[in-house]
Amino acid sequence: MRFIDQTEIFVKAGDGGDGMVAFRREKYVPAGGPAGGNGGRGGSVVLQASTNLQTLLDFKYKHQFIADDGKRGGPKNLTGASGQDRLIEVPCGTVIYDADSMTLLGDLTTNGQTLTVAQGGKGGLGNKHFLSNRNRAPEHALPGLPGEELRLQLELKLLAEVGIIGLPNAGKSTLISVLSAARPKIADYPFTTLVPNLGVVPRSTGDGTVFADIPGLIEGAHEGVGLGHDFLRHVERTRLLVHLVDATAENPEQDYQTIQKELSAYGQGLHKRPQLLALNKIDAMDSALLLQKQASLEQMSGSPVYLISAVAQQGLDTLLQQVWEELDHLPDEPQDSPLPILDSPILRET
Repeated sequence: MRFIDQTEIFVKAGDGGDGMVAFRREKYVPAGGPAGGNGGRGGSVVLQASTNLQTLLDFKYKHQFIADDGKRGGPKNLTGASGQDRLIEVPCGTVIYDADSMTLLGDLTTNGQTLTVAQGGKGGLGNKHFLSNRNRAPEHALPGLPGEELRLQLELKLLAEVGIIGLPNAGKSTLISVLSAARPKIADYPFTTLVPNLGVVPRSTGDGTVFADIPGLIEGAHEGVGLGHDFLRHVERTRLLVHLVDATAENPEQDYQTIQKELSAYGQGLHKRPQLLALNKIDAMDSALLLQKQASLEQMSGSPVYLISAVAQQGLDTLLQQVWEELDHLPDEPQDSPLPILDSPILRET
C-alpha cells in the first residue's frame, strides 16, 4: 500500500432545483390559483473520518467530488426532491484546509466524525409564493441557487501516542517490529523507512498503545532536506517521543543535537514534547565505552539515558515501563490537540 499524506481535491455541492410555474386545473374549481412547487435543495459534500482508511491514496486517482442537484418543483404545490449528499471518507487524523487561502476548515480525528465542506444550493420558490392581491395569477418562479464549490487541501497526521524518532539507521523500525506486530522494511542503509509505520504495543492492562516509527531525520529536515520534512507533521499529535541514538555512532552527542535542532526549527512545540532518550545497539559496544557515552549523553540532555538493544531485545522492558509511567502522568489529550471545526456560514459540522 502506498502512503499518501497530502492531496488536493475539488468539491462541488449540488445546485438547488428551480421553482415551478403551475396553476390548479381541477374540475369544479373555477379559480384554482397558482400551485407551482419549490425546487429541492442540492446535496451537500460531507467528509467523514473512518478507521478503515490509513492513507489518502484513494484521492490520488480521483480528485473531483460532486453532489446531486435538487429536482425541479412540481405541480399541485409539490416540492422537488432534494439532491443526495456526497459522503467522502477520509482517514482519522485528516486536517482540511481551503486550498486557495489555506484557511483551516476542520480536523477529523474520531471515527464517524463529519464535516460539511460545501453546502447544497437552496431550491427556488414556485409561483405559489408570489400570490398577492395585485397579482392573483403570478407567472414567474425563482431558479435554484448554485451549490458551493471549492478546492480542498487534505493533510493526514497520524494518530499515535508515542513517536519513535532518530537519525537513519538508529534502529527505529527494528524497535517497533520487536515491540508490536508491525513488519516494516528493514535494511542496513539510510532511508530504509520511506513511510511512517504504525504498531500497537500491548500493555499489561490488556489495552494497547499506538507507536509510530517516524522516517529518519537528517540535518536540514525542517527545510525539506531528506525525508524528514514530509513526515515531521506526524510527530505533532504524539504525546511522548522515544528518541533513539545509535550507540555505535562516532559522535552520539552530535546525533542527539541534530535531531533536537530539527524539532526546534520545525516549530509546533515539538522540541518541548516529553522525550525518553535511549542508546540502541548496546550489544555491539564495549561496556566501558558504552557507559562513557551514556554518561556524556545524560550530562548533555539533562535526562536519563536508557540502554537497549532492539535486535537482542535487551533493556526493552525497562524502557516500556518508563513509557507507560510517562503516558499515565501526561494529559489525556495530546499536546497538539485536534484542531477545531470552524463554525462559519459556509462550513459547518453536520
